[in-house]
Amino acid sequence: MHWTDAVKAFTRILRTHGLDPDAVVDVGRAWEAFREFVQLPLGGVAPVEEDGDGFIVQWGRWSWDDGQPSLGFTRQVGVWEEGEVELWGVELTLYYGEDPAWAGLGSLAWNDSMGFDFDPIGPERSVALDGIAAFVATIPEVRALWQAVPVSSALKMERAG
Repeated sequence: MHWTDAVKAFTRILRTHGLDPDAVVDVGRAWEAFREFVQLPLGGVAPVEEDGDGFIVQWGRWSWDDGQPSLGFTRQVGVWEEGEVELWGVELTLYYGEDPAWAGLGSLAWNDSMGFDFDPIGPERSVALDGIAAFVATIPEVRALWQAVPVSSALKMERAG
């Protein structure tokens, strides 16, 4: 499958897990769908050693989301454009209402709170996914998001950076 079809592929996987990309209600099932999605080979991407295919798990309050608490699962791919690698992301963002359990979430963003990984597809990527899930379990605010029901969600592809 070509990388430009990645949103369609992730949508299909989410649906096989019983989820609508625009109304995710179970973070655990969304995570399992994401794990499956990031193991799919994609054509047209740069090599792994050039950060051609990886994943990012992020959480926080972002200005582009009006400061709403969110949790994001992103597959980032690098593609060759005019002699340079251009980064694109296929991101499932889960949005939450306010809750005291994640009141400090904004201070965690960009402060050792992201799971960036570019290990190759297969066992190495599985180990990395297990590692980020274990890391998330150590952060009370993020663990609370993971266990809560999002108020909305969105799946999109856009240029990174």
